[in-house]
Amino acid sequence: MTNLVLHEAVQSILEKNSDPDAIFTAILPVVGEVLQCDRCFLYLRNPQTKFGQIGYCWRRNQDIPDMREPEWKLEPAWLPQVDPLFAAALQTAPSIYVEDVETASPEVLNKDFEREHFGHRALIHAHLCQDQQLWGILQPCVFGQQRTWSESDRTFITQLENKLAPLAVAYVKGATDYSS
Repeated sequence: MTNLVLHEAVQSILEKNSDPDAIFTAILPVVGEVLQCDRCFLYLRNPQTKFGQIGYCWRRNQDIPDMREPEWKLEPAWLPQVDPLFAAALQTAPSIYVEDVETASPEVLNKDFEREHFGHRALIHAHLCQDQQLWGILQPCVFGQQRTWSESDRTFITQLENKLAPLAVAYVKGATDYSS
């Protein structure tokens, strides 16, 4: 799928839907196919209450673990100390592209944490931020092998971040207790 087709596929979803739920459901398979990844999930969070949920998950096949969570849960207070990727996201740092979990620097990620909780080998940790607050994380990933993320992959993710961040805000504000 070329960038032009990709752009058209994403634009089509955005033009046909205004409901964040419908958009998230439709876009994750597109992300998976465009990036040729094995799984892509979307974690949404309320930055005021620190409650979050993986509400959306696309998988290439049924052998890949489904990360969806049925309930919103309080983020563990220890998480930023154990997970450098999450700590970076909370600081609204630029998204992080990990080509190989096994060889990545411990400043970038906690290899043991990634193995235990996610099982992937390569990933993109795309931060959906607005007004210096983290509202969500889009995480496409690959299992079993390393992956070099191309410039077009990075451009695609940057475009998605810009489109999905306001939708994440709208979704979270509608689904949780958020006081403006």
